[in-house]
This record gives sequence, C-alpha cells and structure tokens, in this order.
Amino acid sequence: MEDKKLKRGQEIQLTISDLAFGGRGISKLDDLVFFVKDAIPNQKVIAKISKIKKKYVEAYNIETLKDSTDQVDPACEHFDWCGGCTTQQLDYQKQLQYKQKQISDILNKIGGSKDLDINPIIGCEKTFFYRNKMEYTFSGSPWYIEDESYDDVIIGLHVPKRFDKILNINKCHINHELFNDILQISKNVAVKEKMVPYDVRKHTGFLRFLVIRIGVHTDEVMVNLVTAGYKPKIIKPLVDALVDKLPNITSIVNTINTKKSNIASGSSKLLYGKEFINEKIGDYTFKISANSFFQTNSYQVKTLYDYIIKTSDFKKSDVVYDLYCGTGTIGIYIAESVKQVYGIEIVEDAIEDAKINAQINSINNINFYCGDLKDVLGSDAMDNIEKPTTIIVDPPRPGLHPNTVKNLIKLSPEKIIYVSCNPATMARDIEMLVSEKYMIKDLQPIDMFPHTPHVECVTTLILN
Repeated sequence: MEDKKLKRGQEIQLTISDLAFGGRGISKLDDLVFFVKDAIPNQKVIAKISKIKKKYVEAYNIETLKDSTDQVDPACEHFDWCGGCTTQQLDYQKQLQYKQKQISDILNKIGGSKDLDINPIIGCEKTFFYRNKMEYTFSGSPWYIEDESYDDVIIGLHVPKRFDKILNINKCHINHELFNDILQISKNVAVKEKMVPYDVRKHTGFLRFLVIRIGVHTDEVMVNLVTAGYKPKIIKPLVDALVDKLPNITSIVNTINTKKSNIASGSSKLLYGKEFINEKIGDYTFKISANSFFQTNSYQVKTLYDYIIKTSDFKKSDVVYDLYCGTGTIGIYIAESVKQVYGIEIVEDAIEDAKINAQINSINNINFYCGDLKDVLGSDAMDNIEKPTTIIVDPPRPGLHPNTVKNLIKLSPEKIIYVSCNPATMARDIEMLVSEKYMIKDLQPIDMFPHTPHVECVTTLILN
C-alpha cells in the first residue's frame, strides 16, 4: 500500500493482531502500523483514519465485522463513549497477558534490556468497583447521546479529547459502589435547587467538581465539592441531603478554585465532620485529607507494598530514602524492617500528613523533608543525613528529572527500588541507571488498574 493513497477520514478493513500500551489495537498492513482505538486483538474491523504519519496511522473502530475470541460484553453502559476503561471488552486474563507483553516490549525498545526476565504479572482479585477515589465534573454541556434526555446540570466524566463536553454518568463500574449513590444524590439536588454548573469556555458558573474518597478498610467517606467561590448557603441543601441519606459520610469539604485552570484543587473549608478520613494498609492507619495523594486501589496496595519489602530484602541496619514519599505510606509501611527512613516530597501538605501518619502508627525511625528532589537530593541540605543503603523512588508519570538520576548515581545505594505507573518513563530512567553502574535484579508488574491501560511495576536495581 502506498502511503499517499491513504486519506484522513478514509475507511479501511483491518484485522487486529496485538494491543499497544495505552489500549489501542494494532494492525499491520504492508509497511504501515495502524493504531486503532476501540479495537482488541483478533477482531476484524472497519476503521476510520484520523491521523497519518510516516510510519504509522491512527484510526478508530466504526464497525466490528468479526468478534474476537477473547471478547466479553462490557459491564458498563457508558463503555462506548467514556474512554476510561479502554479494555473492558477484553477478557481480564487476556488483559494481564497483554500488559505483561507491553512492559517487555517497552523495556526492549526504550530501555535496551533485551531478553529481560520479567516476573509474571500479579492480577487483581477484585476487577470492578475497586477505586477509592473518583473525580467527577459538574457541567451544563453534556455529550449528547441519541434518545437520551438531559437535565440542566449533569455530573460525569470528560469525553476523550473534549475538555468542554461531559458524559453524563449513571453508574461507573470501577469506582467504589457507594460513589454511584453519591453521584445520583448530588445530581438530583443540583437539579432541584437549580445550582449553576461551571462553564469552562465562558468561565462562569459555580459548581465545578465532585471528588469522592473512601477508606475501603475503614468505611470512612469524604465528599469534596469544588466550587468557583465560597457560597456555603448555595451548597447547603446538597450537604444536608448527603448527610441525611448516607450516614457513613465522615467528611464534606468545600474546595474553592477561583482560577480559570480546570483543576480540582484550591483552598479548602470544612462543611461537615472531620477534615480527613482514615484508611488502613495492613496493620497501619493513614490519614487522607482532601488534597493528599493515596494509591487509588486499596484492595491491591498491600500486595504492592509487601512486594517492595520482599524484593528489598531489608536488613535492620539499612538506611532507606523514600523519594516522592507523598503522605509517607511506603516509608511507614517498611520502617519496622530497617534502621532509619528519610522521606522527601515537594508538596508541603503531604509532608504534614506524613508526619501525622508516623505519629498515628507510632513510627519513630522516620523523618520527612519538604523540597524538590531535583534540587534537594544533591544539595548541602542532605549532608547531615545518613547515606542510604536503599533508595525507593515512586515518581509521578513523567518519571525522574535528569538531575535526580544523576544524584541517585552519585549516592550509589546498594539497591534502588523503582516503583512506576508508567513503564515508558521507567524504561528511560532505568536505561540511564544501568548505563552507569546498576543492573536489573528483579522486575515485577502488578495490576492496580483493571480494564484500563495502566499498570504498576516494581523494578529492583543493584550495583553492578
């Protein structure tokens, strides 16, 4: 096939042979690779071309001519439009197989780790209703679906690639089941009281986000109403309805974001109950406030942390740096296995929560510091801190800053445990570490996010 014969908007018949990282189906035709949205391996589809590049073409499935042998009926009524659970129509065991293959392919391509021995992926026992946090958007601009009617206020999730259109959600199958009740109550009250949703184009309106969190192992629930201003009288009916209908509501917070930036953060005011909820990981209890980061799958996080302890093979003489420590969960969980833990995190509120979490759990061999790792790790501020025998890094999706990688190499701990939710940036960073003085001892994929393209990896590196 000649590239010039292809046109944007053209429809083409393809057989899907593989699944790419990110959840798109892969088809190969002559020398071109097609990445097809909403397609899974072993399907035959009619795809419409959306983008043409030199070596690949992007398209999306408009008609399935032949079902895959691994295909299942998606549980969620919103599957065709939502874009959150991109592989919900693929058998879960097959999802795990493809995630395993994707990690191997990424490490081979980006990290240069040919024939790397990767442990079999650890799957989730609970594959639906597992998320302990969900962020929904209030809107007056629904993504219209034929034969559906809409109220003046809807609450839902962004349609892929549309910042201004919200898919009205009735029931999400990956968030905790209680969240769907909160969602419906909030919709009903907002419509009844004629509350005005925020308009992201005009930057007018009031209601912005509905953020819900639950301590799965404590049954404590936080509702965070994000608004464009502080008007407690307007949202009082919503607060009253939630408290009346859901007695296990522990906290209702109002976060005020007066800026144009469409994010669910800002200054917070307590409207009901406590300013935080608690969650447990094993025998440890953790405080979670409105803006705290916490692993979103409480059912699987203990598996992740237990594996960190297993692969680290800690000794009582070990000094551990917990980088990107957040609210201190990893550091606190491992503290009893080592001599001393030092946690570093850029978010000041998270550090304050981490200190409280250490007190709650009576952990005395851990200290927390606030600062940007790319500046702090190699600075004079670290001179009075013991040198690490092990460093744990759990960075955000963009991975490590080059300065941080250089300082890790300079510190030269015996082990580096790299925890990542993005295999691509992990592979890039590991390649830099391996090229200097480390070798990969162990790599364990752990599925924290069933039906989505995301996967967690724990990579153990030792001095070469």
